[in-house]
Amino acid sequence: MSLFSQIFFIALFCLGRPFHLEQFLLVKTRISSELKVMGKEEKYNHGFYKRSLPTPPAVEFSSSEGKKLFLEAIQKGTMENFYRLISYFQTQSEPAYCGLASLSMVLNALAIDPGRKWKGPWRWFDESMLDCCESLETVKSKGISFGKLVSLAHCAGAKVEAFRTNHSNIDEFRKYVMRCSSSDDCHVISSYDRSVLKQTGTGHFSPVGGYHAEKDMALILDVARFKYPPHWVPLNILWDAMSNVDESTGQRRGFMLISRPHREPGQLYTLSCKHESWVGVAKYLMDDVPLLLKSEDVKDIQEVLSVVFMSLPSNFEDFIKWIAEVRRREDIGQTLSMEEKARLAVKEEVLKQVQETGLYKHVSELLLSSKNSCCRNLTSGCEEDLPNIAASVCCHGAQILSGNSASPLVYCCQEACVKCLKANGDKPVTVVCGTVVNGGSEEKVDMLVPSSQMNSSCCCAGSINHIGLHPASNDVLTALLLALPQKTWSGIKDVKLLKEIYSLVSTASLPTLLQEEVLHLRRQLHLLKRCQENRIEEDLGEPLS
Repeated sequence: MSLFSQIFFIALFCLGRPFHLEQFLLVKTRISSELKVMGKEEKYNHGFYKRSLPTPPAVEFSSSEGKKLFLEAIQKGTMENFYRLISYFQTQSEPAYCGLASLSMVLNALAIDPGRKWKGPWRWFDESMLDCCESLETVKSKGISFGKLVSLAHCAGAKVEAFRTNHSNIDEFRKYVMRCSSSDDCHVISSYDRSVLKQTGTGHFSPVGGYHAEKDMALILDVARFKYPPHWVPLNILWDAMSNVDESTGQRRGFMLISRPHREPGQLYTLSCKHESWVGVAKYLMDDVPLLLKSEDVKDIQEVLSVVFMSLPSNFEDFIKWIAEVRRREDIGQTLSMEEKARLAVKEEVLKQVQETGLYKHVSELLLSSKNSCCRNLTSGCEEDLPNIAASVCCHGAQILSGNSASPLVYCCQEACVKCLKANGDKPVTVVCGTVVNGGSEEKVDMLVPSSQMNSSCCCAGSINHIGLHPASNDVLTALLLALPQKTWSGIKDVKLLKEIYSLVSTASLPTLLQEEVLHLRRQLHLLKRCQENRIEEDLGEPLS
């Protein structure tokens, strides 16, 4: 007899009432319902401490059977990816950050340099840095789709191969899992439905940390470590879990292979979709410019550029950014590390190669010409005030270095000076020094500036000639024009002119470093085009370059 029944009969005995089965069942139903609600409220108020892993189908990694599977897989050579992944294993920082945590874990395991700092002096992938395709607030509340996570991996500079289950099969999946488990240069992230594994929740992302060939089981390094520990699952059940449809997109889930890129991501320039104007700028560059060139009867290069720049959205500067290096002055002092010097040298070489292109000369000529009223909102490098530009960069840099998520508007750059550092006979380095104030606190930050022409004098607030000291409008516009797809120019009617423009924008003739920079920007453009057209879930392939 159940405890409930015993209590019920004792109550009847005390009350001196006869037993009726209908009454018993009705009271039992009501009391059970109340106890269930009370139990839920009690659990909710006190939170949850982990979940019991449903076994089967899973086998807990730390169990006796899990350890046995691990040792056998090591002997067969299908745990090679495990060591790097476990070295960078992380717990998702938000309940809906499983995709971001899985991706940052894999990017760090592959030793892909993000090219920007996370906190303090450290360059490191973190969930908070993966926001180029979806805002963190949106991911925090709704999670992230398979297609958008694939795009994030592309944006981060990784090589990505992505498959939905309706475009692959279990044998291919097994082949990829075995391949990546047998090496440490690629990793698999699986997008699956937890319910198929008898786990609570629905959609989830986690890396695959190994494979047991004889048992046909994959090791899931679950990034929701507060919920479930790492566990082995039969590959066929994992495949079924990936085959479920994601209700938010109407698409099947799937898996992606992530490896190191053949080319490093952009060193000096990058496209940004943080500002809402990016949709209009991307549409203009990819859709409107080809139509404008087709409709106009242009006769020379200057007319071609005038057509492009005439209707260029005024806020295009929010779309293409140059990558600045900001550091906290007290962390490093007045000297540059070998790494900083090397990165700065690469940026300077990219800048130099941009300025040596034939297209750059045409762009500079157009911007300097007073006859071109269409370009009055654009300025050449000699007209820009580096300290003023650097002030906003220093403010944003101070925000990142402090780990403060407040608006950059809270930070005020009180002072900005241009200085030149030279030590041990090295080439002088241009540094913009800023004193940033946030409430009652004050922080001194430096911005390292790539330069193609150096002026050894050190002075404040823009009193020196800054030609060539930093990426300016002519540099940025040249890089952006080079990044446009070749078909952009195909509407030009004059055959001779078309041939000339093709020679100016051809990536094949560019030096290797600049070629890689331009192709990176071009891939970013194609990704943003997919976002703009809402094709991010349908088109998972590597963006064209």
